[in-house]
Amino acid sequence: MKNGVDQMLSHPLGILIGYFSVAILGLIVFLYLFELVARYNCWKEISRGNVAASLATGGKIFAIANVLRYSIEAKTTIYDTMKWAVFGYILLFVAYLLFEFLTPVFSVDEEIRKDNRAVGIISLLISVSLSYVIGACIY
Repeated sequence: MKNGVDQMLSHPLGILIGYFSVAILGLIVFLYLFELVARYNCWKEISRGNVAASLATGGKIFAIANVLRYSIEAKTTIYDTMKWAVFGYILLFVAYLLFEFLTPVFSVDEEIRKDNRAVGIISLLISVSLSYVIGACIY
């Protein structure tokens, strides 16, 4: 199987499909894990027009894709790319938990659920900023 995948990845279209598939899988898994620990349902909040939830979720989506982009640019195998991406996703997840823990004055999740856009913007910027730091360390 590995030889078949490697053969497919020797073609530019195969590379595109392979990395695209990894990106979609990463988005699904990471956003699902985020849903498990968040004290609000981000998709339900977004459907209600909650801009803060949209900003926070959009930041996470960008951060996931950005970490994967850096993993791809490292020009390693797709298997190494997936390892780096998973490690980066874990760091982003830890950053989310730290953000909630390090703000004792208010609950980040509760403020996002209340559509506090200032908290949504900070959440977005933390995700995006850390994705650049994580990505710069991938080689």
